[in-house]
Amino acid sequence: MAPVDHRVTLVTRVDCHLCEDAEVLLRRLSAELGFGYEELDVDADPDRRAEYSDRVPVILIDGKEHGYWRVEEARFRKAVAR
Repeated sequence: MAPVDHRVTLVTRVDCHLCEDAEVLLRRLSAELGFGYEELDVDADPDRRAEYSDRVPVILIDGKEHGYWRVEEARFRKAVAR
């Protein structure tokens, strides 16, 4: 079975320890599972800041919010396996 191609986005900010934890985990999972991965600074865009600022880090899968504050690895793996 071929892997499903997903795009994962981490909405993050500078000096955020939860963001750093999420980044480490998502980079490792990206290398392992082969999904596309990018990071966006919540403070670089006023609209993004208005939507996500109080919940960073925010994890998006294919543009849809999957979770925030912490990556739940088992739940995340299930989502990108679909």
